[in-house]
Amino acid sequence: MRKRLISILALGAALAVVVAGIATAAKPTIIRAGNLILTLNGDFTPKKLPRNKMAGITLNVSGKIATNDGTHIPALKEVLFEADKDGTINAKGLPVCTSGKLQAQDTEHAKKACPTAIVGKGTTDVEVEFAEQAPFVAHSKLLAFNGGVKGGVTTIFIHAFLSSPVSAAVVTTVKVKKVHNGRFGTKSIATIPKIAGGSGSVKSFELTFGRTFTYKGKKQSYLLAKCSDGDLEAHATSIFSDGSRLTGDFVRSCTPKG
Repeated sequence: MRKRLISILALGAALAVVVAGIATAAKPTIIRAGNLILTLNGDFTPKKLPRNKMAGITLNVSGKIATNDGTHIPALKEVLFEADKDGTINAKGLPVCTSGKLQAQDTEHAKKACPTAIVGKGTTDVEVEFAEQAPFVAHSKLLAFNGGVKGGVTTIFIHAFLSSPVSAAVVTTVKVKKVHNGRFGTKSIATIPKIAGGSGSVKSFELTFGRTFTYKGKKQSYLLAKCSDGDLEAHATSIFSDGSRLTGDFVRSCTPKG
């Protein structure tokens, strides 16, 4: 059987995630390049999906970034995803949040600013290394918000707030659009802003995406997928501040029904 990949969003979190394809794995996927090591893992439900029509799913993703020699991780700048055409995001009719409402807000105030636009929740650890200081790890909750659909592009905002010993909101923007590139049907670009003035680097993250909502009297799911041939696939590239790139192909199985 040919191997296929599956993945959405991307890595999110930095995260990216986020974002638009589908899913994951019971066994971690490890990608190495130079001094960098990226480990991705996750799962999605349900595993049995219709063969010919889209159905709602929930996605769980997690990841760790490390260096072979234990030195500070370079900052993650951008994540690019091409995801299987059998997966998509359905944001039409879902309440919308804006980046402006999330900037400079801690987690609780971000949640209160756009409670009906939340499409994902999780956590992240960020390693911060200032000059002439030992590195430290800052922990934060993650919230993913629907940013709306315009001109065929779906926007997702992923919010984190580092409270100690630094204090700053970090809002990652993910842009998702449809493409026609063989097996791939969506392309996502996650842009991660500088963290702690460029001294912060994503060390780990975990994020759960998915929700249901009502639009025009009908129940809708934010994430949709089908299983036309037993597999889903995606291609991902992570770009770091030092010019490093981690590129990988991911393959995950599903069970077609109907």
